[in-house]
This record gives sequence, C-alpha cells and structure tokens, in this order.
Amino acid sequence: MNPLLILVAGPYRSGTNDDPVLIARNVEAMTDTSLKLFRAGHLPVMGEWFALPLIEHAGSAGIGDPVYDEIFHPISRRLVAKCDACLRIGGPSTGADEMVALARQHGKKIYHSLEEIPAAR
Repeated sequence: MNPLLILVAGPYRSGTNDDPVLIARNVEAMTDTSLKLFRAGHLPVMGEWFALPLIEHAGSAGIGDPVYDEIFHPISRRLVAKCDACLRIGGPSTGADEMVALARQHGKKIYHSLEEIPAAR
C-alpha cells in the first residue's frame, strides 16, 4: 500500500467539561495514534495541529468563543476533504463523528482501529 494522508479524528472537548488536563489527554491520545501511523509509513494529520495555532494567533480568549468557533471545526472540515482516509479513535465525540461522516461523503476510507490499516511500503 502507498502511504496515505490520514486524518486522526477523536474527542477533543467531549467529556472534559473543558478541563485543560482532560483536553490535553485527548490530544495526547490522538498524537500517540498519529505517531504510530507515521511509523507505519503513513502521513497522519490532526485538525488541532492546524486550528490551535491559528486560534491563538487570531486572539481567542478561550474555548468556545467566536474566534475559536470560527476556526476549530472549519479547519478539520476543509482538511478531511484533502485526506485519503479518516481514522476514528476514542470515545463519544460529535466533532469526530462529523469528520467521519464528511470523509464518507467525500469517498474517503474510514478506519476504526490502527490494526485495520496496512503498513505503507
């Protein structure tokens, strides 16, 4: 299999009550998964890698403010259209489920575990 550009979609805020420690754990889970994808020869990507620096630079005062809402999910919506596949990880998440639905609409491959994804050559 050729290397795939794979969007890792998992919970960010879901189930955290916006607790920064719990959000960081969610990001760490997606980042750990991204590293495993990279080591399997693929190019992982997370919407957070694009959105969070832009949100900060745009002057967001915090999660859920207008700047955050302008950027956070729209980045991932645009990104999923450019990816070859989407890997859904973690627990309940409306945002991650939306990314899977969008990936499906764009005809992208959907994975639900790392084991489903063959290593790239």
